[in-house]
Amino acid sequence: MVASGANGPTGRQATARAPAEGHTVTAVTRHLEDFPLGDARLRVAGADVLDPVAGERAVAGQDAVISALGVPYGRKPVSVYSEGVTRITQAMTEHGVRRLVCVSSTVLFGVAAPGRTFFFRKVLEPAIAGTVGRTGYEDMRHMEEIVRDGDLRWTVVRLAGLFDTDAASPCRFAVSRLPGRFTSRADPGSALLREAVGDLHVRAFVDVRTSQGVPSLLDVIRKEAFGGGK
Repeated sequence: MVASGANGPTGRQATARAPAEGHTVTAVTRHLEDFPLGDARLRVAGADVLDPVAGERAVAGQDAVISALGVPYGRKPVSVYSEGVTRITQAMTEHGVRRLVCVSSTVLFGVAAPGRTFFFRKVLEPAIAGTVGRTGYEDMRHMEEIVRDGDLRWTVVRLAGLFDTDAASPCRFAVSRLPGRFTSRADPGSALLREAVGDLHVRAFVDVRTSQGVPSLLDVIRKEAFGGGK
């Protein structure tokens, strides 16, 4: 399989788990010098996802693609999600690769998360989605439309409130928005890999929610909304 966006925090989790579980993976990153992982089953390809030639080389001969592309919140126009998945799907079609798993956000479920506080549902999340995160979410939605309208065997894993842990923990999966505040990066990292090698949720949007060891709202906002990325 090939992992695009492999040097981001979530992509790195999925990439690290693949060799540990016996899979061969090609990690695609623009910054080879910063990529920290190494394994006999891991090949690292220096490439920009927007480069069609480099993308085709990375995808050729693979059986699945994981796209964990991500950018920090900001007000500038964003196109990396839609342009990146366009290049990826074109390369997959060219080389007969059918299984695609990619990352977006639970905001795109279009409904408030059940069980969250009034402040989170009615004030904080709408403020982030409509201001500092607006351009990113718009492009994620465009990406989802491209994936959904294609003929690949796709799954979109929608994430929210990501935080770091060393290992996967008990978590829930559903094709609708789940209750709970945040998700450990190790959990969707594991989910991305499991989806890529199987057919659990083909042509579906999946929420992943961590159920233990969840940090406070303030800690996640401080780390992720103002200095993070996927």
